[in-house]
Order: sequence, then C-alpha cells, then structure tokens
Amino acid sequence: MLILAFDTATAVATSALVDGDEVLGERVSRAQTLLEDVDALLRQAGAHPSDLDLLAVGLGPGSFTGVRIGLATARGLALSLDLPGAGVSTLAALAAGAPGALPVVDAKRREVFTLVDGEPRVLTPQELPLDGAPCIGDGAKRYRSLLEERGAVVPADDDERHLPRARFHAALAGEPGSVDELEPLYLRVPDAERNLR
Repeated sequence: MLILAFDTATAVATSALVDGDEVLGERVSRAQTLLEDVDALLRQAGAHPSDLDLLAVGLGPGSFTGVRIGLATARGLALSLDLPGAGVSTLAALAAGAPGALPVVDAKRREVFTLVDGEPRVLTPQELPLDGAPCIGDGAKRYRSLLEERGAVVPADDDERHLPRARFHAALAGEPGSVDELEPLYLRVPDAERNLR
C-alpha cells in the first residue's frame, strides 16, 4: 500500500511516501511548500499521484493555520485522486518517533500540547507531568531551561526526535475513510474566535 503522509501542525512540516514498511522518501520543510514536497517525493520514487492508495494526515494539535493547511491539502488531493484518508494525532506521531519520551508541542500563549495518560491535553510548561522521560518536540525546545530546571532531559535542538516525522503518521494510520470526515484536533478555541468574544 503506497501511503502519502504529512503533518503541518508545527512550524516544521514533514511529509513522507511509504510503501508498506519501506520509507521511499521523506522531506522536512514548511507548510507553505507541502505540495512541492509531495511532487518531489513522488518524482523521487518514480511514482505517479494515481499510484497512491491512502493519505495519512496530521490532525494536530498545533498551529490552527498549519492544521488547516494540512487538512485542506488532504481534502484537495483526496477529491482529485479519489483517495481515502486516515487522521493521526501529531502528538501520537511525535511519541512514536521517540518511544518513552513525552511529546511537547508549543501551543503559544505560554502553553504546550502534550499527552497525559495517552490523552491530548493543553497545559502550562509548569504543569507537565515529568517522570524522568525525555521531553521532545518544539515545545520542549522552547521551554528547555524551565523543563531542565524541573529535572527533565531535553535532547539537543537538532535531534530528529523533536520532529513529528510523517513516516510515523503512515505507521499509525488507522482504518481509511473519507478525508472530508477528518476533524482537526485543536484542544482549545482558535485565537481569532477567542478575540471575537
């Protein structure tokens, strides 16, 4: 099964083309260049868009705009190529890339997104349940000094475990369905909506 996977929920977008257990290609860039990355992945693998069997897309949590870019791209590709899709939590993919680590995604507003007992949550960095496991992700990098003061281990900024690599989205993709039915995982009201209140 040829899977195109991507996640644009964080400041760094990641995409991958996976055939079964084999990663045919992977790219790290920005959400704005996602379609260019998809084109490059397909050409690199000698594949055509019609060869794709499934889309695996990151649902967040993360940047509201980033999540929307990923879902809109998935919907456009699914419509034009008649493809099913599967949604994957950005936090779950991040955790899959670093087993035993605590995924921490920067949520802005001096908060982070993380997993608590396997469930996605939004917390302040001071509320993170640190249990000696390394903290990974852009939120861990942003709040490194605070987390390290609390005894956490945060790998070097260039450590790949900080990225929610798309290869893990492909591995975690569940039962395929309609991409139109995929819902973003926001965990809180978007800034624009909050400012209207």
